[in-house]
Amino acid sequence: MRPGHGEVVIAEGDVAQVEEEQRLVEEFRRQLDGGLWAAVPVAHPDGRREAWMVQSFDDVPRDAERVIFFPRAAGGI
Repeated sequence: MRPGHGEVVIAEGDVAQVEEEQRLVEEFRRQLDGGLWAAVPVAHPDGRREAWMVQSFDDVPRDAERVIFFPRAAGGI
């Protein structure tokens, strides 16, 4: 993460610890219920970067370093 570039740590924890995983699941759900979308960043060996959209905590790979939450686009047809 790069401070000052819009990132805010919402929650941290170890999914191997039952209590911490439960807290992470609850925070994940709270963010989605608040209208945000979630994605897991993926770096490729050739330097390309992308993110996989996730809709459930179960969709997040166990070894993911972070989940990015972002607002849905406004407007549209």
